[in-house]
Amino acid sequence: MAVAMAFCSLGAHLSNAILKASETRVSSGFFIRGAKCVSIFHQRKWPSSATTITPRASTSTVEDASQSESDAVPTPVVIIDQDSDPDATVVEITFGDRLGALLDTMNALKNLGLNVVKANVFLDSSGKHNKFAITRADTGRKVDDPELLEAIRLTIINNLIEYHPESSTQLAMGAAFGIVPPKQQVDVDIATRIRINDDGPNRSLLSVETADRPGLLVDLVKIITDINVAVQSGEFDTEGLLAKAKFHVSYRDEPISKPLQLVLANSLRYFLRRPFTEEASF
Repeated sequence: MAVAMAFCSLGAHLSNAILKASETRVSSGFFIRGAKCVSIFHQRKWPSSATTITPRASTSTVEDASQSESDAVPTPVVIIDQDSDPDATVVEITFGDRLGALLDTMNALKNLGLNVVKANVFLDSSGKHNKFAITRADTGRKVDDPELLEAIRLTIINNLIEYHPESSTQLAMGAAFGIVPPKQQVDVDIATRIRINDDGPNRSLLSVETADRPGLLVDLVKIITDINVAVQSGEFDTEGLLAKAKFHVSYRDEPISKPLQLVLANSLRYFLRRPFTEEASF
């Protein structure tokens, strides 16, 4: 399991926000800076209409089918894992077999004030997996700030789009920052799934799947902690157009009660389906 997850414009955008914001403790495992940190890119409105496109392989010849399969763009996957290593945040990136050593990505992470303390690569049926263990350069500890975790996620996606432009067709961020936007959009109402289960005597497991967008990781943590639920650790996965998060949560060091589960699920559904507020409504 694993968040606990900048474009060329993101660096300036985030650094200004982070330097100016005051730091407020909101849970045992995470920080939110300032009252305006809920979404990193609010100026962009993301479409919610759904268009389902089913790719079809050519059946004219075996050669054509093989060519179609080789030309198919794989689904990019970015995983931010806060569970598997007690001393570091683990980041895993997969894009079929198209990724190289990702030296530019490692340099971009260093520019965020991070150290890459370990890196390895392994292959399986889904492709080549590049895995990094990262810590904060100033403390030597794992990253526990949702804003910085989101900056890590967006930095990785930005590099994917920059060095592999074809990936923008498979990423929600491609609609705003890619050369070629996604051919399909995910309906938030259809895509959003929320589950809460007990996960031991002292905590619950919150699973959220929804349409991806910039600032989503920060938004989720903010919504959860706003109702006094503590986020202990978790994982945030970006899988193409979707985001899948798993959080270990608790209320006063106990699992989330059934009534509070309902409040939490309803709050998440409301804000995920209405992520933007019109200024004219005030």
